[in-house]
Amino acid sequence: MNLKEIAEELVAGCREDRAKENLPKLYAADAVSVEAQDMDGSGRETHGVDGIRGKHEWWEGAHEVSSATVSDPYLHGDDRFAVIFEVQGKVKESGESFDMREVGVYHVTDGKIVREEFFY
Repeated sequence: MNLKEIAEELVAGCREDRAKENLPKLYAADAVSVEAQDMDGSGRETHGVDGIRGKHEWWEGAHEVSSATVSDPYLHGDDRFAVIFEVQGKVKESGESFDMREVGVYHVTDGKIVREEFFY
């Protein structure tokens, strides 16, 4: 897959609630995910597809999403793209509401995402 196809499939998977299913298709086995801050006490970086899948599962288990939007991808050269995520919901444990906006920057090498970084 080329950069545009990868970016479009990532966005489609997020919009269609199949982001976890897309992980082995779109991500390199040793991909790295980097958060702006440590969200759950495990550090800012997560390594490998299984680790990234675990991040998705943690998010789903800890948050109740009431609405979410995902922008079309913004391509940058032949090796990067960005996506804007907007999510509203509440933290399950506390009941606290949140309104979140973040930018995901994805780095692609040899047809796979090798690094994702989130800014919020």
